[in-house]
Amino acid sequence: MPISADEVNYLEQKAFNIRSHIIKTIIDNGEGHAGPSLSCTDIISVLYMKVMNIDSDNPRWPERDRFLLSGGHKCLALYGALVEKGYIEVNILNTYNKLGTLVPGHPDMKKIRGIDFSTGSLGHGLPLGCGMALGAKLKEANYKIFVLMGDGEQGEGSIWEAASFASHKKLDNLVAIVDRNGLQINGTTKEVANTSPLEERYRAFGWAVKVIDGHSIKEIYEAFESAPFELGKPTVVIANTVKSKGMSFAEGNYKYHHWHPDKKEAEKALMELIEYKKRWD
Repeated sequence: MPISADEVNYLEQKAFNIRSHIIKTIIDNGEGHAGPSLSCTDIISVLYMKVMNIDSDNPRWPERDRFLLSGGHKCLALYGALVEKGYIEVNILNTYNKLGTLVPGHPDMKKIRGIDFSTGSLGHGLPLGCGMALGAKLKEANYKIFVLMGDGEQGEGSIWEAASFASHKKLDNLVAIVDRNGLQINGTTKEVANTSPLEERYRAFGWAVKVIDGHSIKEIYEAFESAPFELGKPTVVIANTVKSKGMSFAEGNYKYHHWHPDKKEAEKALMELIEYKKRWD
């Protein structure tokens, strides 16, 4: 079904709320992975608030869709979505990455409900997703597996072993998403480990591929809603994004991959949130 203008507006508001959680949590904590969390926020908003078949009152419902955050350092976006979806209380974010916290620097399935697997070691999410997708096929279950990866992560060999396996097993219940912001912790992906052209690589491995604007709610929704793109083939959505989206002074700058905000930056980031929120006031 097409997405309405009201639904787009609702999802944009939710994405804004998630960005606000990310920025405020990092400022309160003194550090955090801003760049990768902010670049994937719109994607996670659409998945959690519209696309995935999940139930916050029954987080272990056997027929739910599964989500794996392969790039676990993007976890503040996931935590923000779990707040907005009602899985956790917002005040839990006050303990982010502190000793004994329920919301550490990588998601831990044993700490809070709504997390399907503990992730963070880059290159592990897609292989795990393959196992879950194959398990669903063997059980003749109808749920989907969504795996969100970074583009820097595409340099991991385990990604391509999993890509080959998924195609061979015809895992059309598997949807991979590449958050392609062109940057990683110490530079551009082209400089560090060039994996371009990703589209051709995944097609060569037997995947159905679609490239979208990763900040267009409509394009994100339409891509996920049409998955699988081809029966018998795993799906990959390559989402072109901007690192640190939503903080003008940090957008497209790899130095904000991990952000230690000073007073001036914190004030500017919070002021931009206030100004952006006015569109709904």
